[in-house]
Amino acid sequence: MLDKLIVLKKKILLKKEKMPRHLSLTIGGNIIWSEKHNIPLEEAYKKVFIRIEEFLSLQVNLNIPVMTVFLLSEELRDSENFTIFKELLIKFFNRIKDSKVIHNNMVKVSILGKWYDLPYRLIEPIKNTIDITKDYDNFFLNLCINYDGQEEITDAAKLIARKVKAEKLDPDSITKETIKDNLYSSYFIPADVIIVTGRRKFTAGLLLWDSSRTIIYFSEKVFPEFTSVDFLSGIEYYQKSVK
Repeated sequence: MLDKLIVLKKKILLKKEKMPRHLSLTIGGNIIWSEKHNIPLEEAYKKVFIRIEEFLSLQVNLNIPVMTVFLLSEELRDSENFTIFKELLIKFFNRIKDSKVIHNNMVKVSILGKWYDLPYRLIEPIKNTIDITKDYDNFFLNLCINYDGQEEITDAAKLIARKVKAEKLDPDSITKETIKDNLYSSYFIPADVIIVTGRRKFTAGLLLWDSSRTIIYFSEKVFPEFTSVDFLSGIEYYQKSVK
């Protein structure tokens, strides 16, 4: 009850005209939380997906057009914990494809990263969710899956190199906009704020090309303990930081 009152108060205090147009979020600290509390890692990951659905509702409620969540890194994909995460990720996609928040608010779900290299059991629910929401354009939820920020730039460079080789692009005409146009995130404006959770004070390469002017909010919370109150605190920090 107290948390709900704090959330309401924070929402009232936020300035609508200074709301970020694109908010990004990392999900750090799950293993630390699991070990500290002697709780199975699966429970930490369950909280991840519960939180994302909570923050999706806040995104819509606060009229934030774009939210990007760094959900699955290439590093986690290659770890022994991937099997646990994978099963919960499948359930998550099977759930959100029928979500009232998604459909009532026309939220388009997009995936940034090499999700097509994942096991088929995971590819299918991801593709279904993409297909079901492909025509929505009121809000955008981007999920970074099998993602690496440096790989995103590398892949953009490869696409540009192919165009040059095919004589479809003059090397002298390549600009920063050319790079942007070939990124996974080419369709979206750069993030206004990245909220970093967990003990590590870095963005993990999230939206690396686009984050040169992005405000970074380092939360002291690990993601399983990161609540709606903390989410709003990140937005509050952003609003105080912009002119």
